[in-house]
Amino acid sequence: MEFTRLINPVEDMEIWTPSSDGFSFAISYESRSGPGFHGPPGYVASWRPIHQNRGAIRVGGSPFKTLTDAEEACRAMLGYLTSLLSEE
Repeated sequence: MEFTRLINPVEDMEIWTPSSDGFSFAISYESRSGPGFHGPPGYVASWRPIHQNRGAIRVGGSPFKTLTDAEEACRAMLGYLTSLLSEE
């Protein structure tokens, strides 16, 4: 799963997205002030099924201190989700 930063019209807003195996992930950087999303400082990861009209679900542990930590959490979540699908 390769994370790509989105080009965004809001200057300095940081969002990365990948998708894999029917799931879409997003990582955004939040801060208490400044441009972009506001919240506790750090990288917030979320996921949702691609082919269902559902809201995103936050990945446990968010916000993360580093982008790498958030990416690893998304990969772990993908592994968990795909293991659930293989059990069906």
